[in-house]
Amino acid sequence: MRFLSFFPEFDMRLILAILLPWLQFFTIGRPFAGIVCLILQLTLIGWIPAAIWSVYALSQYKTDRKIEKALQQR
Repeated sequence: MRFLSFFPEFDMRLILAILLPWLQFFTIGRPFAGIVCLILQLTLIGWIPAAIWSVYALSQYKTDRKIEKALQQR
Protein backbone atom coordinates (compact mmCIF):
# COMPACT_ATOMS: atom_id res chain seq x y z
CA MET A 1 0.00 0.00 0.00
CA ARG A 2 2.97 2.29 0.53
CA PHE A 3 3.61 2.18 -3.22
CA LEU A 4 0.20 3.70 -3.89
CA SER A 5 0.83 6.63 -1.57
CA PHE A 6 3.37 8.02 -4.03
CA PHE A 7 0.66 8.36 -6.67
CA PRO A 8 -2.23 10.44 -5.31
CA GLU A 9 -4.29 10.07 -8.50
CA PHE A 10 -3.69 6.34 -8.67
CA ASP A 11 -6.83 4.48 -9.63
CA MET A 12 -7.40 0.76 -9.35
CA ARG A 13 -9.63 0.98 -12.41
CA LEU A 14 -6.56 1.83 -14.49
CA ILE A 15 -4.91 -1.46 -13.52
CA LEU A 16 -8.18 -3.21 -14.25
CA ALA A 17 -8.35 -1.48 -17.64
CA ILE A 18 -4.94 -2.84 -18.57
CA LEU A 19 -5.17 -6.34 -17.12
CA LEU A 20 -8.86 -7.14 -17.65
CA PRO A 21 -10.16 -4.54 -20.10
CA TRP A 22 -13.57 -6.16 -20.55
CA LEU A 23 -14.29 -6.13 -16.81
CA GLN A 24 -13.50 -2.43 -16.52
CA PHE A 25 -16.35 -1.64 -18.94
CA PHE A 26 -18.79 -3.34 -16.58
CA THR A 27 -17.58 -1.16 -13.68
CA ILE A 28 -18.37 2.03 -15.60
CA GLY A 29 -21.80 0.86 -16.70
CA ARG A 30 -21.12 -0.17 -20.30
CA PRO A 31 -21.91 -3.91 -20.40
CA PHE A 32 -22.34 -4.17 -24.19
CA ALA A 33 -18.89 -2.65 -24.74
CA GLY A 34 -17.59 -5.08 -22.12
CA ILE A 35 -18.86 -8.06 -24.09
CA VAL A 36 -17.38 -6.73 -27.35
CA CYS A 37 -14.09 -6.06 -25.56
CA LEU A 38 -14.08 -9.59 -24.12
CA ILE A 39 -14.43 -11.04 -27.62
CA LEU A 40 -11.58 -8.81 -28.78
CA GLN A 41 -9.45 -9.72 -25.78
CA LEU A 42 -9.82 -13.45 -26.36
CA THR A 43 -7.27 -13.17 -29.14
CA LEU A 44 -3.71 -12.45 -28.10
CA ILE A 45 -3.34 -9.77 -30.77
CA GLY A 46 -6.60 -8.15 -29.66
CA TRP A 47 -5.45 -7.69 -26.07
CA ILE A 48 -3.46 -4.52 -26.80
CA PRO A 49 -6.27 -2.73 -28.68
CA ALA A 50 -8.73 -3.87 -26.00
CA ALA A 51 -6.53 -2.41 -23.25
CA ILE A 52 -6.08 0.87 -25.14
CA TRP A 53 -9.83 1.10 -25.75
CA SER A 54 -10.51 0.39 -22.09
CA VAL A 55 -8.08 3.05 -20.84
CA TYR A 56 -9.60 5.57 -23.27
CA ALA A 57 -13.14 4.73 -22.10
CA LEU A 58 -12.01 5.11 -18.50
CA SER A 59 -10.63 8.59 -19.19
CA GLN A 60 -13.90 9.58 -20.87
CA TYR A 61 -15.83 8.23 -17.88
CA LYS A 62 -13.74 10.30 -15.48
CA THR A 63 -14.22 13.40 -17.63
CA ASP A 64 -17.98 12.88 -17.68
CA ARG A 65 -18.02 12.53 -13.89
CA LYS A 66 -16.09 15.79 -13.48
CA ILE A 67 -18.51 17.61 -15.78
CA GLU A 68 -21.50 16.25 -13.87
CA LYS A 69 -19.96 17.32 -10.59
CA ALA A 70 -19.25 20.83 -11.91
CA LEU A 71 -22.80 21.20 -13.22
CA GLN A 72 -24.27 20.09 -9.91
CA GLN A 73 -22.28 22.77 -8.07
CA ARG A 74 -23.82 25.53 -10.21
